[in-house]
Amino acid sequence: MGKNKLSKFAEMETFGHVVQVPFRVLNEEGFDMKGQWNERFFKNENPIVLELGCGKGEYTVGLARRFPQFNFIGIDIKGSRMWKGAKESWEGQMKNVGFLRTNIELLNAFFAPEEIAEIWITFPDPQMKKVRKRLTSTRFMQSYRSFLKPGGIVHLKTDSNFMYQYTRSMIEENHLPVDVDTDDLYQSGLGNEILEIRTFYEQQWLDRGKTIKYLRFHLKEGELKEPDVEPEPDDYRSFGRNK
Repeated sequence: MGKNKLSKFAEMETFGHVVQVPFRVLNEEGFDMKGQWNERFFKNENPIVLELGCGKGEYTVGLARRFPQFNFIGIDIKGSRMWKGAKESWEGQMKNVGFLRTNIELLNAFFAPEEIAEIWITFPDPQMKKVRKRLTSTRFMQSYRSFLKPGGIVHLKTDSNFMYQYTRSMIEENHLPVDVDTDDLYQSGLGNEILEIRTFYEQQWLDRGKTIKYLRFHLKEGELKEPDVEPEPDDYRSFGRNK
């Protein structure tokens, strides 16, 4: 491991708004703040919003700046990437921002039923060969539903047409309520201060002529079914950041 990464990990340990729980501890002792994020972490009753796969944390920090009446938690397993947003928000003394370093598969170990109001999924790996690993698969939707408030909101922003079409099919198969559906966000007339926050990688896709797709929908009770469709694969590697 490079010295730069080691120094970032060491500095992350000094940030009071970053939560890192070793898997062994989580497995043996659980997470004692589960169900108490408002009371013990944010010390207010404002709604909590998660960003999954937050990367450098640009979206988490950007949303928190624009919406002080909400609390935001950026989640990623890559601590060296998360360091940027964590450092910026810590030095800026932002009180409505937190970061959680963990695998997304483990989220229900950290959050109690109805503890979360909204979820943002920003530019995830489309996992074109592995349905179970797609962050908008019914497997993950069932996990999110375990801690989202009733009718909780899920946002998806993606450059991947595969991910967008798959998620639309999942929504249609399960008759989920949709607020917004566009395959070209910045030509849709829907732009607002939430949607116009652009991550580092998002700007790369725009510079390459890729359109940004956006969906905002609600989860509801009932059994969820996987759609029996397979969209046409993307002709480039979204997550690998290469053509």
